[in-house]
Amino acid sequence: MGIIKRPALTEKSQAMQEKGKYVFVVELTANKIEIAKEVKKMYGVEVLDVKTMRQIGKKKSKSTRTKITSGRTSTTKKAIVTVGSGEVIDFYQGI
Repeated sequence: MGIIKRPALTEKSQAMQEKGKYVFVVELTANKIEIAKEVKKMYGVEVLDVKTMRQIGKKKSKSTRTKITSGRTSTTKKAIVTVGSGEVIDFYQGI
């Protein structure tokens, strides 16, 4: 898929879709201009605004009978894309 990994389909993002805002999980190195071009190319919609956020990975630990293993979840980047009025992105097309 390139820069866009997948759409983030959560309750909060589903509620934002009614307002014309869609949430995507994107590459950490992607910038707003690249994200806007990729969304326009993939879905054929006019992109008005792109907001990005980084979700820093958390420390996790798990204890077993013999030892405690610890690690870290990976850092992700999300993009909230606002599309033009009257335009819709259908994630379930072709299923």
